Amino acid sequence: MHPMLNIAIRAARSAGNIIVRSLQHVDHLEITTKGLNDFVTDVDRLAEQEIINAVQKAYPDHAILAEESGVQGDSDTVWVIDPLDGTKNFLHGFPHYCVSIAIMVKGRIEHGVVYDPLRDELFSASRGDGAKLNDRRLRVTKRKELAGGLFATGFPFKYPQHLSAYMDTFNAVFPQVADIRRTGSAALDLAYVAAGRLDGYWEIGLEKWDLAAGVLLIEEAGGVVSDFTGGDNYYKSGNLVVGNLRLHKQILDSITPHLTDELKK
Repeated sequence: MHPMLNIAIRAARSAGNIIVRSLQHVDHLEITTKGLNDFVTDVDRLAEQEIINAVQKAYPDHAILAEESGVQGDSDTVWVIDPLDGTKNFLHGFPHYCVSIAIMVKGRIEHGVVYDPLRDELFSASRGDGAKLNDRRLRVTKRKELAGGLFATGFPFKYPQHLSAYMDTFNAVFPQVADIRRTGSAALDLAYVAAGRLDGYWEIGLEKWDLAAGVLLIEEAGGVVSDFTGGDNYYKSGNLVVGNLRLHKQILDSITPHLTDELKK
C-alpha cells in the first residue's frame, strides 16, 4: 500500500470515529447554514480538522482543499477532503453518509478513500492498482442495458435554476431502468457504482470534494467517468455521469437532449 493511501485510510477512520461518537448528541450540535439548503455542523469541522492534522503531521508540505476550511498551502500534491458527505442525512438520523479523501498530484487523482463509518466499509484505490472494499477487489457491474438496472442520481438542490432540465433528464432515464435511488451522499453513491451495487449515476453541480475519491474508485474498478459532454471537465463543471462503458454511453445519450447550453459546458 502506498504510504499516502495508508495515511488517508487512517485519517478517514479517525474522522469516522468522531462522527459515530457524536450520534448520541445530534440534537445538541451547532448547525450553521452555508448557503441554500447547505448546512455544516460541529462534527463536520471536528472530523475535517482530525484529517488535516493527520495529513500535516505526515506531509507538512502538502496542500489541502477541504470543504469547510478551504485551501491551505501551495503544492503539486493536494489532499481533497470531505469530512462528512451527507450532512443532512446525518442530522436526520438517516444512516447513509461517509468520509471522502482524495490525493491529487499535479492535477490528477492518484489515491482515494471513501469510508462509511456506520457499516465499517472502507473503499480505497490507488491509480493503476485497482479498487477495493476492505480487502475485496471491486469491479463495476457487467450489465449491458439500462433495462433492469438500479441507478442513482442527485437533485440540484443548490442550483434551482437547473431543476427543470434535471427533471427532464430524470424523466428520460426513469422509464428505461428498474429503479433510481437518491441517497444524499454523492461520494458513497460513486463508491457503490465501483462496487457494482449501483449500475450508474449522474448528477448536476457537484463539488470537487464530493466526487474526487469516487471518480478514482470507479476508474480503477473498470468504469467510465465523464462530464455531460463526454469529456473530462467534471472537476470544473461539477456535472458527472458514471457507469460501465455501455451504460455510461446509454445514460449520456438519454440525458443529452434535455440539457441546457449551460450544462453542456
